[in-house]
Amino acid sequence: MKVGVVGAGVAGLAAAKVLQEAGHEVTIFEGRSEVGGQVVTFPVGGEELECFYHHIFTSDTTVIRYIEELGLGRHLRWIEPRNAHFVRGRMYPFVTPIDLLRFTAIPLTSRIRLGLAALWLRRRADGLARYEGVTAREWMLRAVGQEAFDAFWGPLLKGKFADQADQVGMVWLWNKIYLRFASRKGGSSKEVLGYLEGSFKRYYRALADRLEDRGAAILLDTPVEQVAVEAGRAVGLRAGGTFHPFDAVLLTVPNVIALSIAPDLPADYREILQRVRYQWATCLVLALDRPLTPYYWLSIGDDLPFVACIEHTNFMPAERYGGNHVVYLSNYTAPGHPVLQMDAHQVFEHYLTGIRRLNPRFDRSWVREMWFFKDPGGQPVITTHYSRSIPEMRTGIQGLYLSNTTQVYPEDRGQNYSLLLGEKVGRLIHEDAARVAASRGAGI
Repeated sequence: MKVGVVGAGVAGLAAAKVLQEAGHEVTIFEGRSEVGGQVVTFPVGGEELECFYHHIFTSDTTVIRYIEELGLGRHLRWIEPRNAHFVRGRMYPFVTPIDLLRFTAIPLTSRIRLGLAALWLRRRADGLARYEGVTAREWMLRAVGQEAFDAFWGPLLKGKFADQADQVGMVWLWNKIYLRFASRKGGSSKEVLGYLEGSFKRYYRALADRLEDRGAAILLDTPVEQVAVEAGRAVGLRAGGTFHPFDAVLLTVPNVIALSIAPDLPADYREILQRVRYQWATCLVLALDRPLTPYYWLSIGDDLPFVACIEHTNFMPAERYGGNHVVYLSNYTAPGHPVLQMDAHQVFEHYLTGIRRLNPRFDRSWVREMWFFKDPGGQPVITTHYSRSIPEMRTGIQGLYLSNTTQVYPEDRGQNYSLLLGEKVGRLIHEDAARVAASRGAGI
């Protein structure tokens, strides 16, 4: 078969790998000038860095497998990060159980309830069945009480999902906690996170190179305009004013883009895609001449204009980035939020008071460079009974398939699960093709 793949993110590349290994001819279309999707990078001080912060957990076995298979395992570093929570104007370290006891922003009884709730959730492998119909707010309020919720989980949910925070399902929060504890090796109380020296671009670019070396075509700066459908079957793609014929088409783009380029999708399938709402992911990235905080990951519990401060060079050495101290100020916004219309300097001015809340000594002169990145498909809003909103990979149009982050549930978005999705849909496309070929051979 000839298969057209829309999107050169890691899901599209993984699907192409599976299809190519099964003997199919693959062409990938990408609207950007580089492969990588949401793991795309930019240069800082001579080294590539992700536009949106990335690390992996020890449980992310699929991305680890890709890194090893591509001969890059020696560049994968495992590090114990320094994490903290900022609330009521103070940074509280959050690495070990002792740190929880020292979290004096709330009474001791609330701290104990916060710890017991986390301990309970980390041991619940059945969270999907148990929590599908419960909101995170409802469960956490009952488990930890109002004071602990207001100081910790409430602000994090609000920062991530804004006015939709109260509708977020407990399955989403359960899985975040379950995954974080799963990354602690050998029962250790400390978390271990992984990062690929030179950025994760090293492995996905190597994967793209391998695909091209084996005959795949990757067409960059080539946004797809429409999926061509005839008699209920996908027959190709229109891109750059040109028709490209295919036997099967795979979309690895967010629902909103799939809806716009595939107008012939069945009404019931369109309705499922339209159910899922997205929060935009935004990151203001600062290159500073000195550290901003002592921590890698600083979650924000106070009312600041960003939800997290991720200081990458408190994780990897600043020397790799030309001596720049790299800080991500992360936020999630609803479509239409004013910050989405701002440039990096305007966002910086908007965030300046909040930055100084983190470090009162901060001065504009510390900033060497700044960048602002945004992505409309950053975070699907995971509501209760979200499983009813997961679209099938088969779209209802013969030969047209979908694979995107709305389908990773109950897992959260991330490279590991996007790679798994890509492999899964690649196998599905191949199996469907084999089944059709067998039917034709049998004269059915």
